[in-house]
Amino acid sequence: MILIILGTRPEIIKMSPIIRECEKQQKEYFILHTGQHYSHNMDKIFFEQLNLPEPKYNLDVGSGTQAVQTAKMMMGIEHTLIKEKPGVVLVQGDTNSVLAGAIVASKLKIKVGHVEAGLRSYDKSMPEEINRILTDHCSDYLFPPTEKSKQILLKEGISEDKILVTGNTVVDAIHQNIKLSENNVLNNLRIKKKEYLLVTVHRQENVDLIDRFKGILDGINLIAKEFNLPVIYPIHPRSMNMFKKFGLNTNENVKLIGPVDYLNFLQLEASAKMVLTDSGGVQEETCILRVPCVTMRDNTERPETIEVGSNILAGTQPLKILKCARYMKKVENTWQNPFGDGKAGERIVNNITGVN
Repeated sequence: MILIILGTRPEIIKMSPIIRECEKQQKEYFILHTGQHYSHNMDKIFFEQLNLPEPKYNLDVGSGTQAVQTAKMMMGIEHTLIKEKPGVVLVQGDTNSVLAGAIVASKLKIKVGHVEAGLRSYDKSMPEEINRILTDHCSDYLFPPTEKSKQILLKEGISEDKILVTGNTVVDAIHQNIKLSENNVLNNLRIKKKEYLLVTVHRQENVDLIDRFKGILDGINLIAKEFNLPVIYPIHPRSMNMFKKFGLNTNENVKLIGPVDYLNFLQLEASAKMVLTDSGGVQEETCILRVPCVTMRDNTERPETIEVGSNILAGTQPLKILKCARYMKKVENTWQNPFGDGKAGERIVNNITGVN
């Protein structure tokens, strides 16, 4: 039996092809949702829209300090594993849900599969980097999305017989889900295809520090003014709280809206002239959708996007962000997608169930 653990919106999206493949192959599996970032708009509606089965277990952990959140997850996951006795636990990415699932399963001698293994930012001030490293080193099946990620794992001493390069499940997800989405969101926001910019800023290291958050917003204001295009910023509730706390502001071209569901966000990404983000997943999605991306961070665990030319690192200084946006505005979207052929989910399920 396969247990699929997830806890955040990106994990639901990136695990959806694996869930669908389990359904297609009639594999015995179930889903545990930790509730790491739970809200109806940002989680439950994703299951409904993507036609995914409801989780069998929902821990409803919610927010908290790194230690408190991870500990609550570990307690709930341990109880479930002892009760259900799955043969393998699948986790994806770099969240506290991933680390909690991997640690508990490995200590109970249950095999762990890490989807999207081998990503590194080499910045250990990021909690996600710690989660990635620890999860990789206690996993039995490692599924790096690219050859570059595989080489990172090998250099860290992980045995090659545990590693299978699968491509990234985000490619599968985009191919499967773009068909479900519609263009209504553009009409509702009164914007036209390729005549607006899309922004996402949510990472703790950016929105919790006034200098970084202000620098990003000042850069976005400069771009909105120079490009003379509307800027759509679906703002996470936590980011909005910090926005208000710091007394920040945006110019009249920047439209702050509430979180949008995945299918609408996918349309906003696909139809944007450019995306400015601090999200790892958005860097991948824009690359696949052939939309230029500016990443407002000092590093990235998706270097493939930089190498193929779909993405550029801008940091958080306003003038640097503007300069990078000017550069990406001129880029032709003819790059090659480095994240695979859209069959990652099939490869992962086949590997853990022994299908050649």
